[in-house]
Amino acid sequence: MDYVSALVPPVVMAVAFTALIVTMVKSQGGANKSKEDAAVDAALAARTEAERPAPERETS
Repeated sequence: MDYVSALVPPVVMAVAFTALIVTMVKSQGGANKSKEDAAVDAALAARTEAERPAPERETS
C-alpha cells in the first residue's frame, strides 16, 4: 500500500495542472477577446512611449 500513498500526490497534481491548462485554453478568445487585445495594445503603447528618450531642446 506504500506505492498507493506515494502515487496519490503526483496524480492529484497532474489532474490539477491539466484542469488549469484546460481552463486557460478555454478562456482564450470569446466575447471579451477584442477588449483584452485592446488593453494589451494600450499597455504596450504606453510602455513604448515611456521608454523613448525625451527630445532635446535647442538653445539659442
